[in-house]
Amino acid sequence: MADAPTDAVPQILIKIQESIAALRSEMGQFRQSTETRFERVETLIRKQRRDAAGMLVMMRATASDFDERVSDVEERLSALEAKAT
Repeated sequence: MADAPTDAVPQILIKIQESIAALRSEMGQFRQSTETRFERVETLIRKQRRDAAGMLVMMRATASDFDERVSDVEERLSALEAKAT
């Protein structure tokens, strides 16, 4: 048996305080890494939106060019049919 009784409450409170401090530190690191990941995702989304807009413009230009070429072929065909008759 111990000669003098000891109070365990201060030691328990100190350990709880240390655990809370460690948790706060871990949460800070988690928050920072999460914000970094969100920034990367947002950057990627902006890039993909720009790429998609560019592809849409190119698709419209290609479709317009194709339509013009088909119209030219139709006109030539009409002219050839008119000469044949």
